[in-house]
Amino acid sequence: MSSLPSPTPTPFRDARAALTLIVVLTLARMAALFVTPLELYPDEAQYWLWSRTLDFGYYSKPPVIAWAIWATTAIGGDAEAWVRLSACLFQAGAAGTVFLIGRRLYGPSVGLAAAALYALMPGVQLSALVAATDAPLLFFLGLTTLAYVTLQDPGTRRRVAVALGLGAALGMAFLSKYAAVYFVVGLAIHLSVSRQARAAWSLPAAAAAALAFAAVLAPNLTWNAAHGFATFQHTAANAAWSGVQLFNIGEMAVFVASQLGVFGPIPLVALVIGVVLAIRRRSLSPQDLTLLCFTLPPLVIVTGQAFISRANANWSGAGYLAGAVLVAAWLVRWRARRWLVAALAIQAAIAAFFLVGVISPAIADRAGLANGLKRARGWEEITRVILDRAEREPGLTAIAVNNRFLFYSMSYYGRDRLGFGAPPLVSWLLMDGPRNQAETTAPLTPARGRRVLMVSYEGWRRAEMQADFASATDLEIGSVWLDRRHKRKVEMFLGQGFSPRPRDPVSGLPGPSTPP
Repeated sequence: MSSLPSPTPTPFRDARAALTLIVVLTLARMAALFVTPLELYPDEAQYWLWSRTLDFGYYSKPPVIAWAIWATTAIGGDAEAWVRLSACLFQAGAAGTVFLIGRRLYGPSVGLAAAALYALMPGVQLSALVAATDAPLLFFLGLTTLAYVTLQDPGTRRRVAVALGLGAALGMAFLSKYAAVYFVVGLAIHLSVSRQARAAWSLPAAAAAALAFAAVLAPNLTWNAAHGFATFQHTAANAAWSGVQLFNIGEMAVFVASQLGVFGPIPLVALVIGVVLAIRRRSLSPQDLTLLCFTLPPLVIVTGQAFISRANANWSGAGYLAGAVLVAAWLVRWRARRWLVAALAIQAAIAAFFLVGVISPAIADRAGLANGLKRARGWEEITRVILDRAEREPGLTAIAVNNRFLFYSMSYYGRDRLGFGAPPLVSWLLMDGPRNQAETTAPLTPARGRRVLMVSYEGWRRAEMQADFASATDLEIGSVWLDRRHKRKVEMFLGQGFSPRPRDPVSGLPGPSTPP
């Protein structure tokens, strides 16, 4: 009698399960991208505009997001799905690195649990479907962390080659988003508290990592030096504390609560419990210590920033890739199978609802989420309203808007009508100098301001705009419905003889005269 076939070894079974999960999720996300009626939100349109001119840096972000959009739109064209496509591919790669990190540190079963927790994380669902900097950041941080834990293994061969890969991956993470600095903070902490971590590095390996990192980052540093370190200044301005109420407990509470919707409620609670237990027991395994050093710094630093100033929910995202592996390891070690299953079930349900809402926004509207979708609606139609009005006005020297969101959205949705003899799209400046890339690259000047269709977004600063012209016609209102409760409105007038009033030297706002 023939023997029964032997079961598939666990390592291969877990790897196959992780791969299946990642592929199925990625295909579902790609399908959603190609059928959703949701438009690009303005930041995505801005990144698309950058991708039309490849460079080593841009005004407010490093260049990888623009490079990625250039690559996907070169394949499929400029439709919204192709602009966003790299996001779900980067997140698929990030989930793969999570599995490999978990498998190397704890074994294949933890790798599978970690990959599932990460791939189904609520914050990842959004990140995988929008063209933004978080997805490439997390992918390259995943590669960096994988290389680092590989170096920590005494049995690793070709250590210099692994170190070269680590440096290059970290450089690419910085070229994705400067929040990659949190890895450097975690690395410094780990090296300072772990003798084993320090022993893993040889001088040749450290030199290789440093040289690879410097080589990858150098073109962006050179670009910034040639442009007044514009990206660094913008990043610093985002984190600036000026003009914000200090020691804001409410802001911190909102940020902490928002992390339940980023990492997931059960994983976040498990992370907190694990940290408390580690403090009480005063002991951590080397693997746990490694991951904790890369998980906690973003969470602690951004929570502190929320308390002192403000913070967006996604600013701590750099910590959750390592955090997913750590939480999976703890839940498996605690034999908390029910909690792990519950966490995955909750997050799978959230992921499914999110995909349904993207495919059919009306369902999200009925669930009370219309306000959260309004930034991805109405831009194409309001662009058509403005350009139709411009075409009815002969002799225009420019179309000027006073809002960067409107500028970028018009650049994208008006791409087939702007140019080729059409008046240029420019940006009216409220302050005495530019405050964003639209105002920097396409400001309204007297040379362009002889006969201008002026567009005030939602009526903002319309009076100041009119006062900058020798003559201005009556207002025309254009509006479009975003859903049953929300509209987008613009106020338009024809301005002739642009001569901006002097700006107050303290506030920068237009004033009747400049003080002596």
